[in-house]
Amino acid sequence: MPAFEFSRQPDALAWFDAGRGQALLAAETVAAGQWLTLRPAQPALWLSPAPARPPVVLHGFSRQLWLWRHPDGFSGDLRCELPLPLPSEAFGSIVVQHVQEAGSATDLLGECARVLAPGGRLRLYTLNPLSPYRWRWRGAALRVRDAASWQGALRQVGLHPLAAGAGYQGPLLRGTAMAPHLSFNRFRAVCVLEAEKRVAALIPPAPARRRWNTGAAHA
Repeated sequence: MPAFEFSRQPDALAWFDAGRGQALLAAETVAAGQWLTLRPAQPALWLSPAPARPPVVLHGFSRQLWLWRHPDGFSGDLRCELPLPLPSEAFGSIVVQHVQEAGSATDLLGECARVLAPGGRLRLYTLNPLSPYRWRWRGAALRVRDAASWQGALRQVGLHPLAAGAGYQGPLLRGTAMAPHLSFNRFRAVCVLEAEKRVAALIPPAPARRRWNTGAAHA
């Protein structure tokens, strides 16, 4: 197994612990919970940047694993580092809230792709560098990218970005109001991307050609 290098940046995700960052995270959590209720058939993995536990939304069963990232790795339902000590293809849905913006994005998304089941979906919440709201997180040491860059990162680890699941949420400049539905306004604070794990279909064997056995003797 390749070695993983976990980027230790103590203050990278601290912006989400209070104030505007905390309010954005809380609003995202409501929207992500609504998304998960539409996908209850398989277990879900939820990765967040702060220790506030999201609600259990999958009918109250223990089918949701929650981890939050900190400078030493992850805590929550498990205490671990990358690579995640989780079986491959174990989750039908994954929510990632800004954890990738602290560094080690390729390793993190690669692990998400590994533990996501075929046909499973990943919802990625990212800060939008095109939004005027970016001045609110200026100096927070977050590694913020635009939507096209994150879509490329998802493809790099073998996931297929879905245009229908992409959109924007959050305020434009002031406040923290955030409707649960997606908007096409590219200047809102948060960009939401969705990707699917697809597996190439096996090529069936060529059908056998029918032919007469001309060497058979007649009765």
